[in-house]
Amino acid sequence: MTAQYLDTPSGRRLAYHKSEGARPGVVFLGGFKSDMEGTKALYLEAWAKRTGRAFLRFDYSGHGQSSGAFEAGSIGDWAEDAEAAIKALTEGPQVLVGSSMGGWIALLMARRIPEGIAGLVGIAAAPDFTEDGMWAAFSEAQRAEILEKGRIALPSEYGEPYIITRRLIEDGRRHLVLREPLALPFPTRFLQGTADADVDQSVALRLLEHAEGDDIRLTLVKGADHRFSDPDCLALIESSVEEVIARAGRGAGRRAG
Repeated sequence: MTAQYLDTPSGRRLAYHKSEGARPGVVFLGGFKSDMEGTKALYLEAWAKRTGRAFLRFDYSGHGQSSGAFEAGSIGDWAEDAEAAIKALTEGPQVLVGSSMGGWIALLMARRIPEGIAGLVGIAAAPDFTEDGMWAAFSEAQRAEILEKGRIALPSEYGEPYIITRRLIEDGRRHLVLREPLALPFPTRFLQGTADADVDQSVALRLLEHAEGDDIRLTLVKGADHRFSDPDCLALIESSVEEVIARAGRGAGRRAG
C-alpha cells in the first residue's frame, strides 16, 4: 500500500497507514531509528484487519518515509509527531503500543493526553534512554566530543552507526519520565526479554516500580532479545493488546455507570 501523509502543526510531514475499524483503536509507536515497516507493526496491522480493529502506524520525522533528517530530531520532536498523529488520525481513546523508544513516547503521551489513552502496551520500553542508557555510559572523552563537536557516532548492530547529537541528549533531559510521578490510570502491560542487550530488564523493573496505576503488569520472557519479534513474542504482544482492550472496555463501563 502507498503511504498517506499528514502535515503537522510543527511543519513536519508524517507518512502513515491507517485502517478503519472498531474502537478503541490501536496506535503503534516505533523505536529509535526504526520505521513503520517493522515486523511488530505489520503483525499488529494484520491482526487489526483480521479482527476489525482500527489501527494506525506512522513514521516519526526523520524516520522511514517521513520528512526531515534523523540527526536533526529529538525526543521532543518525535513526541510532538506522535501527539499530532493521534489527534489528527484517530477517534476516541486509543491503545498505544510502544516499542523501545516508542515506549518512552507512549509514556509521554500518558502525561500529555491522558484522556486520549484507553490503555498501553510497552515492548522493551526504553524510558529516559538518552540520559540513562547513553549519557551515563559515555566515557569522559565521548562526553567532551559531543559537547565540543555537537555529535558522536556510535556503532549499531542494526546497520549504519547512530549519530547521537548534543541536541538529542539535552532535549531528552526535558522529557524524562522516571524522575517525577508517572500516572498510568488505564490498563498497562509491559513486556521485556531477559536477553535484551539494548534495554536491561532492570529498566522494566524500575518502570514497574515507578509507575502509578491500579492495573499495571510486567511480563518477563526468558531468552527474548530486544527485537521481541519471534512467533511466541508476537503472539504475546497480540494477547496483551487484546487483554488491554478488554479491560479498558470494562473500565469504561464502570466509569459510565
